[in-house]
This record gives sequence, structure tokens and C-alpha cells, in this order.
Amino acid sequence: MKKRLLVPTLAAIATLIGCIEPESPSTAEAALEPQPGARYQPGTEMGIYTPEQHIDYDGRFIVSASQVYHVGTLDDISPWDHMGDDGSNVRAVGGIIEFDVDERANTGTFQAELELPEGRYVVELDRFEEFSPCQDGGVAAFLYEHGNAGCGDANWPKSLLYLAGWGWGSATLDGETLYDEYQIHFMLTQGMRDRETLVVRRGTDSDAGAVNPAQMQLDFYIRSPQPNEGNHPTRQVFDHFFAMEVTWR
Repeated sequence: MKKRLLVPTLAAIATLIGCIEPESPSTAEAALEPQPGARYQPGTEMGIYTPEQHIDYDGRFIVSASQVYHVGTLDDISPWDHMGDDGSNVRAVGGIIEFDVDERANTGTFQAELELPEGRYVVELDRFEEFSPCQDGGVAAFLYEHGNAGCGDANWPKSLLYLAGWGWGSATLDGETLYDEYQIHFMLTQGMRDRETLVVRRGTDSDAGAVNPAQMQLDFYIRSPQPNEGNHPTRQVFDHFFAMEVTWR
């Protein structure tokens, strides 16, 4: 008798379970989801190995960049815009940007030697320093930054950065000291600017960021510790350059 009753009872339970909507993830489970950050972005369809997972990774990046543009001038009167998103206040300048760094040791060199209308302008990074945890000691490779990446500010679109560096340095103009102990940031990114118009890409609904992965560019700035809320970005000095031709050796 028990065996005959068991079958319909199990069938009834199965029917009942099938009618119940699956429960949504609990608040606790949702809290365990990774948050956007330098090494994770939601909605990605491909994962990659980080550089340090490769046994042959030596951490050394040797890069040079040309076809350099300067946003604004050295003599702009505040308030000014030195982001140059619309491409209207950028000018081509001569020279080259080079770096040779060890990402694992957070050491190496960064130098820009540029020919500006104002004179020969040289920027050198003296020492690397981490200003936030995602900067990985001052030199970081293969990370997401800017936009809504959870690392860096929103002044640029979110991009995969092949390499980036942060630290302190100096600049000279025709051999005379122009800046000393100023902050420097450089980054080798996906294409943030249109190839022809040099306009920064904006206004995408995609979490992937408004960049063209078929391009590569190098940006850097040197900025003063002193703020100025009238400027964009809000620093007393923010000399900003980008290069549209990159050679990776």
C-alpha cells in the first residue's frame, strides 16, 4: 500500500515545484558579486590571463610614440580647458615620447622631448608612486581605468590600459626649470580619440567604454599640486599631450 501511494505523492510534489518561480539571488549573494575595478568589468564576454600569470612575463615595456598633440598652450590664461575633448584646441607639435619601465619593480624611465612654439620642452618622470590601490605600486599593466571602471577619474572614457604609470617629475623649457615636483601620469590606451577629428569618443550605452580597440594612443600630463577650480581639470597647471602613433618594442 505504501508503494502505491508514494508514486502519486512524488508526482504531485514535482508538479508543485514546477509551478513555483525560482527565487531571485539573495541580497547576500548579490553582495558577493565582484565590483567594477582595475581587473574586473561586468558584462565582459572574454576573460584574459593577467600578465603575472604568464611564466615568461618579464614586466619590461619599451615604447615610443610620435604624431604628438598638445592640448592648449603653456601660456593659456585661466580659466582654460586642457582636456580638449572636442579637438578644437589641440595642435600638432614635434618630438617624441619614450618610456622603458619594469612593471613588476615599479622602476624605469619616462621622458618626452617636444618642440613647441614656446621652445624645447622636456618632461621627465623622476620616481614612480602609487596614489590609489589600483595603481599597483606606480606602474600597472593590463588594467581598466577611467569612465565607470572603478579606477581613476571620469575625465577620459573607460579603456583597457596596456600600461600606465604615476609619479613625480619635472619639466624644462629651453633648458630652464619650468616645473619641479609635479605629478605625472602616462597611459597607453585603446583609441579614445577619432583618427581624423581627434575628438574624444563619448555617449555610449555600452559598459565596454567609448573606445576603438583597433587603435592605440599614448596620453600623458604633468600637473601642479596647486588646485584651481576655474580650470578643467581643476589644477593651476595641467599640461596635457597625446600621441597617435605608438611603437611597441
